[in-house]
Amino acid sequence: MKNWLWLGVILLFSQHISAQTTNNKDSIQVMEVPVVVNDSTVLLPGDSLKNVKGKFMPVPRTATRMALIPGMGQIYNRDYWKAPIVYIAFGGGLYAYYLNSLKYRDYLSAYKQFYILEEDSPKYGQPRPELVDSSVTVRVRNLLNTKSEYLPASRDQAVRGKNYWRRNRGFALIVTGLIYTLSIIEANVAAHLKTFDLSDDLTLRVEPKLHQPAMLTPTPGVRLVFNLK
Repeated sequence: MKNWLWLGVILLFSQHISAQTTNNKDSIQVMEVPVVVNDSTVLLPGDSLKNVKGKFMPVPRTATRMALIPGMGQIYNRDYWKAPIVYIAFGGGLYAYYLNSLKYRDYLSAYKQFYILEEDSPKYGQPRPELVDSSVTVRVRNLLNTKSEYLPASRDQAVRGKNYWRRNRGFALIVTGLIYTLSIIEANVAAHLKTFDLSDDLTLRVEPKLHQPAMLTPTPGVRLVFNLK
């Protein structure tokens, strides 16, 4: 009997709380509250990103266009320390491409010596009989042409050297293109990151919450509240 009595008291108490909650919701009125806007943190429609509170705010589109010239996008974003990295990486790729091109042309020139390339000759394009089982001298140059190596090479060695340096030249060109593309992407991403608000106004609060989703009766709980300015 006591159990039924306590169950009835709990049901009446829950209905009373629900009625009060409904009445409180019904009694809420809409009031006009003046909003105070901080002029120093508002960007009007059509305006580009400019200095906010004295801080430089780059425009991502402008940074991308400036980055078409290697290093200029990083300089525009005022990341001056990144510009030498871009120049060294891009210059290194061009150096490797040109050096491999020199060596490829050296071995290509040696390879051509094994064939008859006189256009007025009836045997044009055929191997030279006197060089079938012999070798030729290959001049292997460096970038500045200040020091060259002269190496003997058979026809098979000339073919392998020609193909090897040609592949290296193509690989160096691909790497240089990737470095150029990554420098443009980095300038755009860095400009976007500089526009994010990282001030002290970004706060997180933990507050109690009485009404929970999918709950018909009031249930205590907590909620996380983010304040962006």
